[in-house]
Parts: sequence; structure tokens; C-alpha cells
Amino acid sequence: MRVVVSGGGTGGHIYPALSLIKEIKRNHQDAEILYIGTEQGLEADIVPREGIPFKTIHISGFKRKLSFDNVKTVTRFLVGTRRAKSMIKKFQPDVVIGTGGYVCGPVVFAAAKLKVPTVIHEQNSVPGLTNKFLSKYVDRVAICFEEAKQFFPKEKVVFTGNPRASDVLNIDSEAGRNSLSLNPNKKTVLIVGGSRGARPINDAFLSVIHEWSKKDYQVVYVTGSVHYDAVMEKVKQTSHSDRVIIKPFIHNMPDVLGAIDLIVARAGATTLAEITALGLPSILIPSPYVTNNHQEKNANSLKTNGAAIVLKEQEMSGERLMQEIDRVLTEEGKWQKMHVAAKELGVPSAANQVYQLLRDTAR
Repeated sequence: MRVVVSGGGTGGHIYPALSLIKEIKRNHQDAEILYIGTEQGLEADIVPREGIPFKTIHISGFKRKLSFDNVKTVTRFLVGTRRAKSMIKKFQPDVVIGTGGYVCGPVVFAAAKLKVPTVIHEQNSVPGLTNKFLSKYVDRVAICFEEAKQFFPKEKVVFTGNPRASDVLNIDSEAGRNSLSLNPNKKTVLIVGGSRGARPINDAFLSVIHEWSKKDYQVVYVTGSVHYDAVMEKVKQTSHSDRVIIKPFIHNMPDVLGAIDLIVARAGATTLAEITALGLPSILIPSPYVTNNHQEKNANSLKTNGAAIVLKEQEMSGERLMQEIDRVLTEEGKWQKMHVAAKELGVPSAANQVYQLLRDTAR
């Protein structure tokens, strides 16, 4: 089996692609993979480190407002499509899949024009411009939220879930607990604002840091590397409990997710795939700075089903955050209801479902 995979820009597009590649290799040890990304995106660092053959094209995204930059983008798209066609002709894939990001535009479009079977994978409840455009040309559209179905030709849509969910099936919760020196007899809440952190969440947390010592649960707070020094400087100026563990970043996040009882986080698609696969209750604070406000719509999908509490950033305070955490961890039956609801939304077999879709679509 020969597969071209394209996805880039952010981890939300790259990590599902890597999870899918693992699944392809698990089913076909002799499978040949070519990953096409950009030199500027995170994929240029992450993908080669995984030992996956990697090539690049140059592309940028469209501006939503009228801009001369869009003329440049059209030119780059045409040049990128020609380069992608050359790569695809040489590699001769059985199928091409795009997992999101601008780079998928020319790559998947080139494959479709060459009559190579094509699939796009949409992680969010509201698709971006690239996948909306590509949906007219591809053979299949894989989605993770039922809400996304309305944006695509209905005869092409298949609900698969996010391949990243499958990665949490192999977690070592004890290793996650030990890595943070957590007390196994205490409930644990993880508060994280994404890989780079989120200042509003930092500010809310710090405003009530002295209150955590009164709680009967422990808190792991991940500041994000860029905010860590500033947060720790403020922490030094106040008293706080040893039940509060502060880290700049967590590298073994899947293992840690298996060791906690509640997560406070943004509402990126990868995060939601992981926590629903585990049946982990959540308090979601969607980022208001993303395209189409898709994180809020992702979060509301969990809220509607009773799996999450959603707090808008502008409504959040330290007191409100602590109040909601208390509700989940102390109100009788609350945690269990959210756990069951989250589990019902999870698709732990998502990687295999996307793989099966690829196999059925391939020539």
C-alpha cells in the first residue's frame, strides 16, 4: 500500500496524520508513505523525526478580506499544484489523504486531477476554507463531529472520529502519575491552556492560587513554556499548597490524561478526541482567536451531550473556574454522568476507521 499524507501548520493537523500512519503501518508493515508539508509549518520538524519520508511545497492561506496577498496565494497554489503533481506521479500512490492545513489544498487537488483516489479528514465541527474547497473534488470526506456533515456533499461524508483518539488506548496511567509525583489517593484536576499556554487562564488560576490549599484534591497546572517564568515569579509572592504542581509543559500528555479525574482545557479537536476516548469529564474554555470560532462549536458539541462544562474566556474568573471544578469533583453523581457522556462520544477505534476508509477508497 502506497499512501501520500498531507497536513500541516499546527499539531491539530499533524498528530492525527501521524496516528493514521502508525495504523497503516500496523496493518501493512511494507506500506510506503510520503508526507508532503511545508518548510514553515511544525510538520517540517515533527515528521522527519518520526522517520517518515518528507517533501515540501510552498503555500500560504487565503485572507478572508480582500488583499493583494491573495494574488500571491493563487500563484503559489498553482506552482504548488504543479510540484505536487510531479511528486505524486513519481511516487504512484494508491490513495492520497489530507488532514488539514493550507498545504493540503494543492496536494489533494493535484491528486484528484491525476485521478488518484482522495480523502480529506476534517477534525473540527466547522471546516476551514481548504477542506470546503477540496470537498468538491475528493472521493470521501471523513469527519469527527456530526455537526460538520452539513458543510460537505452528503454522499461523500463518513463519520470516523479523530485518529489521535487511538493513541490514548496504550497509555500508562501509573507512569503519568509517577512523572508528576501525584498522590494516588487524591482526585486530580489538570489545567492546561495549550502547548503555548493561555494568559487569561494563567491570570484566573493565579487569582485564586491561595484557595487551592482548602481543597481536598490536587491540581496540576501547565502554564505553557512562554508563560512559565512570569507565572512562577507571581507564585513566589504568595503562599500556595503543595497540592498545586506547576509545570511549563507536559511531554507525556496521554499518560497524564489517564492519571487525572478532570481536565480544564481549550477545545482543540485533538484534545477533545483524546478526552472523549478516555471518558474524561472536562471544563472547556474555547479559544476565541481561531478561525470561524470553531473551538466554541467543538466545545458546545460536548456540552450538549452532557460531557463538558463550557466557559467563555470573557466570562471566566478564578472564582468561577474553581466553583465549576468543585461541582464536578464534589457533587454526587456529577462526575459519573459526565464520564459516561464523554465515553459515549469517544471513538477510540478512529485510526482504524480512517485506515479502513483509505483502504476502501484506494485504487
